[in-house]
Amino acid sequence: MTEDNTMSDDLKRQAAMFYNSTEREKTKEQSSWRFWQKRRLLVALLAFFGFFNCYALRVNLSVAVVAMTEPVETELDNGTIIYVPEFDWSSQTKGLVLSSFFYGYLVTQLPGGWLAAKIGGNRVFAIGIGATSLLTLFTPPLAHTSTALLIAVRIVEGLFEGVTYPCIHAVWSRWAPASERARLATFAFSGSYAGTVVSMPLCSLLAHYTGWPGIFYVFGILGLVWTTIWWLVVKESPEKDPHITAAELKYIQESRGTQTVEGAQLRHPWCAMLTSPPVWAIVVAHFSENWGFYTLLTFLPTFMKDVFKFETSSAGWVSALPYLAMALVLQVAGHLADCLLRRGTFSRTNIRKIFNCGAFLSQTIFMVAAAYSSNVVACVVFLTIAVGLGGFAWSGFSVNHLDIAPPHASVLMGLSNTVATLPGIISPPLAGAIVTDRTAEQWRIVFFISSGIYLVGAIIYGWLCSAERQPWVAECEDASFSTDGASVTTARGIDNKAMDHTEM
Repeated sequence: MTEDNTMSDDLKRQAAMFYNSTEREKTKEQSSWRFWQKRRLLVALLAFFGFFNCYALRVNLSVAVVAMTEPVETELDNGTIIYVPEFDWSSQTKGLVLSSFFYGYLVTQLPGGWLAAKIGGNRVFAIGIGATSLLTLFTPPLAHTSTALLIAVRIVEGLFEGVTYPCIHAVWSRWAPASERARLATFAFSGSYAGTVVSMPLCSLLAHYTGWPGIFYVFGILGLVWTTIWWLVVKESPEKDPHITAAELKYIQESRGTQTVEGAQLRHPWCAMLTSPPVWAIVVAHFSENWGFYTLLTFLPTFMKDVFKFETSSAGWVSALPYLAMALVLQVAGHLADCLLRRGTFSRTNIRKIFNCGAFLSQTIFMVAAAYSSNVVACVVFLTIAVGLGGFAWSGFSVNHLDIAPPHASVLMGLSNTVATLPGIISPPLAGAIVTDRTAEQWRIVFFISSGIYLVGAIIYGWLCSAERQPWVAECEDASFSTDGASVTTARGIDNKAMDHTEM
């Protein structure tokens, strides 16, 4: 009897040790932010550099086109020196060249989201950026051959890069704990703006010292290097990562909930999604944010040159400041949104509304202020504030897909980004048609249009937004792993015992 009591006491002690160790590891998981110890943070860091490359590859032409169309010294056969541009494009042709990327980008949003949900976002994400990087290397010779070929290669680049945003939501639907969605997603997305910040001045320097073709060669090579690293390191889900610890895997699964890891059985309720008001709130907000962003992303160097007579090298540096503000604000906004959610200060829905609508209303005001600025300092300050405050909007609509329907988040991102790509197609030709004489008055009209769209986006999002899981979401339970208290069985068939005390 004594022996039985001793065994019973031992079992109780082991159970208590198990419970305490699990709670300590869970607390450690929730409180620490050290990417070198946690795989999900390594995924976020690599995703950051992935979007860094995405936007570096996208905006390089915005700076290069200024150098390509600037008058350069040319000596005729008779010895006469004249100044003519290497590419003598009209304002409309320039707008078509700059917008061509988005024709391809528009097409692959929904297919990219669907494919990511089926086979995993990590591989599709890598293929999209890798193929775009490779095509970027061929841009200079094709541009010298004909303008039509330049437009064609930009369209194909857009086709491949169009899968990136939907794919990353497929990654986060499997890797992001519910309480960390905003910070992980916005940290990754901030790579887009960091890429803009670095690439704009760097493109200006490359154009000055190596000629505009060097812009495409440098960023194409960097993109291929990143693709190789991502492909080797990032797995489809934490269950398939051989280096993740049991504590982190358990924490992610318990917070995220049991869901489909292999997407073959996932069915998307298209009718319910397309008639859902919260879905269209996201779509409208995404469209509104992208209109102002793409307008400035595409034409800010040209605007600085037309209105304030900045040279190509100076325009790149000044044009990067608003995106530096955006990259920094995104970090603050993501952490603040998750902090307010953990503390219960506001409901998840109200947090999304406050961040998104507050940003849009502020952007409306500062875009108008920039339009009426009479000097370069005031204009740059107002544009920097306007673009920077957009970082708060990204803690609203950009993670809202994961709130309302985690299993379908990649497809919903594909849907919203499809509509949000239209500004990239419409805005540059429209601005090119408006700014025919390159005057400040004509540029003012372009800014007014952006301000009006921000205002409409704030009203509609505030009216229709919800951050609650929608009733049409049906998750398929996956028996390939268990989240019980004893162990976590990964898709690799490895049993990670929760008694494992491996330091994170």
